Amino acid sequence: MKMLINVPETVVADALRGMAAAHPELTVDVENRVIVRRDAPVAGQVALISGGGSGHEPLHGGFVGPGMLSAACPGEVFTSPVPDQMVRAAAAVDSGAGVLFIVKNYTGDVLNFDMAAELAEDEGIQVAKVLVNDDVAVTDSLYTAGRRGTGATLFVEKIAGAAAAEGQPLERVQAIARQVNENSRSFGVALSACTTPAKGSPTFDLPTGELELGVGIHGEPGRERRAMMTSREIADFSVHAILDDMSPRNPVLVLVNGMGATPLLELYGFNAEVQRVLADRGVAVARTLVGNYVTSLDMSGASVTLCQVDEELLRLWDAPVKTPGLRWGV
Repeated sequence: MKMLINVPETVVADALRGMAAAHPELTVDVENRVIVRRDAPVAGQVALISGGGSGHEPLHGGFVGPGMLSAACPGEVFTSPVPDQMVRAAAAVDSGAGVLFIVKNYTGDVLNFDMAAELAEDEGIQVAKVLVNDDVAVTDSLYTAGRRGTGATLFVEKIAGAAAAEGQPLERVQAIARQVNENSRSFGVALSACTTPAKGSPTFDLPTGELELGVGIHGEPGRERRAMMTSREIADFSVHAILDDMSPRNPVLVLVNGMGATPLLELYGFNAEVQRVLADRGVAVARTLVGNYVTSLDMSGASVTLCQVDEELLRLWDAPVKTPGLRWGV
């Protein structure tokens, strides 16, 4: 496999050095693997910290900045960051208002963030947590007890980040983050496997002419494999799978997310089909975001995330944000 890298062992460090050069508004600690907004800590504001394995960019480092995350902790490719990273990040961004850890539901992430919370609290930092578990495809997976955390992570980080920017207290920011997670559902589809730099070949076998319905962001198996389907058929299956698990009473935010190797031409066409299904089911759409936000290296495919919003959540979604991966209103 051809990759634009030097050697697999330095992929994450090289990417962090490049990120630091491209974004002077961030402080990037390459050695300790911590990305922090340069103006942190921000007085009177709850700090938001997230992290996870590299390979899902722009998640999470690309979402560090005003209106979203205060810091992010990248692990090795598809590998959880270690507790020391989160503790170092918490110390760098805590203003005294407390820190919220946003954790995708993968076993390694959960264990390491739990340990980091205990260590940070030993240092006098108040820590709250929220677990993101929005994937309706499967209940348990190779890396997860319960549902996996996927596209709703973006909604949680953006909306909770806006609440923190308003100066809302830790308990309220945590409650809003949990509300967003509870109101969100996701479903992903893979058209091809991804390739990790260390392996240099596809991480799972997906024969030509087949697709994986309900795939995870690390290539974990979904519900079933089928012969290749049209964009219309994939949208029907994906959106119905979500709506079978939730019955929105309010309008929804829609995220049509590319897995890393899907062109925008295809994603916008897929979005048209997603919007068709939602209209057919009588689901009102408040806002739509299309692009590569929660990726899986070079996987071809897409995921759909819906988040039911009330007036407050929609207001917080629309609030200004200024990060490398998401920006509006500034």
